Order: sequence, then structure tokens, then C-alpha cells
Amino acid sequence: MAHRTLIRAGMIIAFQDGEHRLLRNGVVVVEDDRVVHVGPSFEGTADEVVDLPDHLLTPGLIDAHAHLTSAPLDRSFIEDVGRPNFSFSGLPEMLPALATAIDEPAQRAIVDFSMAELIRSGTTTVMEIGWLGDYTAAAAEKAGLRAYIAEGYGSARWKTTDGKRMTYAWKEDGGIPGFRYAIDLIERIDGRGNGRIKGYLSPMQVAMATPELLRLSREASDRMGVPLALHTAEAVFEFDEMVQREGMTPIEWLAKMDFLSDRCILGHVVFTSGNSWIQYPGDDLAILADHGASVAHCPWVFARRGIAMESFPSYLAAGVNMCLGSDTAPQSILQAMRTACVVGKLMSRDCRKATAREAFDAATLNAARMLHRDDIGRIAKGAKADLLLWNLRGFSMNPCRDPLKNLVYSAEAADLRHVMVDGRWLMRDHALLTVDEAGVTRGLAETAERVWSAIGPGDWAGRDIDTLSPPSLGDFR
Repeated sequence: MAHRTLIRAGMIIAFQDGEHRLLRNGVVVVEDDRVVHVGPSFEGTADEVVDLPDHLLTPGLIDAHAHLTSAPLDRSFIEDVGRPNFSFSGLPEMLPALATAIDEPAQRAIVDFSMAELIRSGTTTVMEIGWLGDYTAAAAEKAGLRAYIAEGYGSARWKTTDGKRMTYAWKEDGGIPGFRYAIDLIERIDGRGNGRIKGYLSPMQVAMATPELLRLSREASDRMGVPLALHTAEAVFEFDEMVQREGMTPIEWLAKMDFLSDRCILGHVVFTSGNSWIQYPGDDLAILADHGASVAHCPWVFARRGIAMESFPSYLAAGVNMCLGSDTAPQSILQAMRTACVVGKLMSRDCRKATAREAFDAATLNAARMLHRDDIGRIAKGAKADLLLWNLRGFSMNPCRDPLKNLVYSAEAADLRHVMVDGRWLMRDHALLTVDEAGVTRGLAETAERVWSAIGPGDWAGRDIDTLSPPSLGDFR
């Protein structure tokens, strides 16, 4: 017999006529995993009534680009360091040093912690690109989250051997075995957890994929009906490599390879034609819009390095389907929305764009569109019951005239009181119900100490963590 939950809230961001709208003092009714009613009132009965007139009810947020096996360990390691000759990208030095030190037990502990971090910040659907797909699928299923999981693969690895330039080590097998493993993973995990767990494909990085690997990936994406992700235009050295190798921008090359489609989501896409860091002509944004490809914009990971998309409002104006991702720590789309808006205003020199509504759409409706789903990212009859309840009487959200502006510009994770995914409560009154919060936070802290002490072999110069990332303060003596 269906279980019916009735939620009354003072403010509800509901979906009507193709867009989010504000429903005041409304009611949402959930039966099992679906929303069955949205409106100002409801005449029927319910097994459970949640009456919160001082709360905001929103759809769950969608993280379109995450690395759940590593991102939390970016904290206190990545910040305030970088080489000018790599245009301040951390990919050549910081990433390999950390990646080499992280073993499988560490990855498991990081994934476990990530589940708690996502729930606490309001992410109900996450798109993970990593290396521990089976374990991540099991962890997400247990935590109750909705997850799309890709086991990354590629035709090459990039590295620096001298701290001055990037080199590419190409695999003899072209990355085909990794591609086949990724296909197998999708078949193993697809549909688990009442359909919450799904797989997708990611050949990792545009400069490290052969035309053959891209072709196979695009064909498999079309055949299987799964998303196709690729890190693209995320570093100046990568952009320069593609121009020198192919005589065109990364976006132009992907179009030539017939890789782009409405199932394709490109991670980052910061260094496009016209960007002031590269001064290269072209119309990359029009190419993306014409092909219906989406962008997973991860503003925080670049902003902390002094790099900004030029600009989030410009991509929206060009008709590009913009989504938001975390990519690093914190794994919070709440922060991503705020950073995208503020940095977008700085880069466009116009406080009117990007708006709170545009950022919220990127975190909900746009991401759902990219996933070819009309049942998530919204509160509407027939949609999945992925719901968030925010306290409007706390220090961050009070007073509230425009709930969307409050949410994007002022809300903190502490304002999120209840989380539901697929009609199941994952958090009630700030308490996590499906994750051992004390256990996973303790496990991450212990893991971090072990991983940090192991940093050195993965660095081209064998430097330890304090040399790579000097502490901000000296020891008190």
C-alpha cells in the first residue's frame, strides 16, 4: 500500500508551465517515490504530515561534475599555490602528487564522507567521474542518493617531468580496455536502488583521447542512451596543445570529430575562443549551442586560482545549456550557485547578471534537461520526490522576501533542515539517517593524515606536502 506524506511549507519553489514559480503557503503530497500533488491545498488524507510554515521547500540540487574519490582532500592542500608557467592550473603538479598518494582504502573513506557532504548541502543527484565505480554505486545506493557514475578512461596521461612543461604519455592500447570496463560498469550498476543509480561514459580529457576513443564513446552513448562527459578547455596548456596539434580550438575539434550532442556534457569549458588568457578567435559558444551540448561550470575550483569563466552570463546569452558542478572541496552546489553569480557579475561588470534564478535553473532544470529527464530538478506532479526544506528563521535566511535570492546569496548548509530523495527521508532535523556522520568524518580525518604523509613519489621532484603546499603559519615555539 502506498505511503502518503503531506508537506505544508510557507514557501515552495514549484514547477508550472515550464518554469520554477513561487507557491506561497502551499502543499506538496508524496506517494512512495513520486510527487502526486502540488497546490495551495489538499483535501485528501496522509500517513505523515509535515507542517513547516516557516520553511522553504525546493527541489533537490544536481551536481553535474564531481570527483567523489578525491575532492575532500583538496582542502588545505590546493589553496594559495600555483606556478605561473602553468597559468596557475593545479593539474600538472598538485593533482598527480595527491593521486599517487591516494590508495583504494583512502578512496573508499573519501567516498563515504562525500555521501554525507552531498546530503548536508542539498545535492540529491550527483554525476561522479572517478575510479571506484562499483564501491561508489554501493555507497550512493546505501546513502539513498541519486547518482550517475562514470569510470574514467583515456588514451594518454599527462605529466610534467621538470615543472616547466607538460608531456603526454600515450597508451599502446589507446584506452580501449578502459572504455570497455566503463561499459561493463554501466551494465552492472544501472537501475540499482529503485533506478537511482545509473552509469555514463567519460573519456576524461580532450587532449588525452584519440579520435577512435571519442568515436567509440559517442557511438556507445547514443546506443545506450547515457550521458557522455569530457573535461574540456580547462587549462591554458591544454588549449595550446590542441591548437598546436590540430590547428583548432578544443571545441572546434570536438565538433569536427562529431563528438558533441545533446547527451554530451563538457566539464569546465573556461578557455574558449575570445578568452582574454588565450586571445584566439572563433565562436566556440555558438558551436556548443548549435549542437545542444551542455557545460558543467565549476566556478569555485577556478576562482580560487584567480581564473574566471568569461563569462557565465555570456554562455547563457549564447544559448548554451549551463549546469553546475563542484569538482573540488567543498562538494556544494549551494556554494557553486553563489560563486557562479558573483564571479559572473564581476566578469560582465554588470550586477544584473547572472541572476539567482539563472544559477538555480543551472542546478536543477538545466541539468535535468542534459540528463534527458523531466522527473527531477523540479517539484511537479509525477516528478521524483527529491525535496529540500530550508529554515527561513535562521541567521542566514531571515528575513525572507525573495526566497530564491536568499537561497543563492545567503543560505548556508546549516539552514537545510530536511532532505528527501525518492520519497525517503535522508536527513530529518539536521540529523543524517542513512550515513554514520561521526564515523565517516573520523575516517576522512585519519585517511587524510595517512595520504598527506605519503605525498612525494607522485611529484616530479619528489617533494613532500609541506614543500608543495607550505603551511600558512609557522609552529609556535
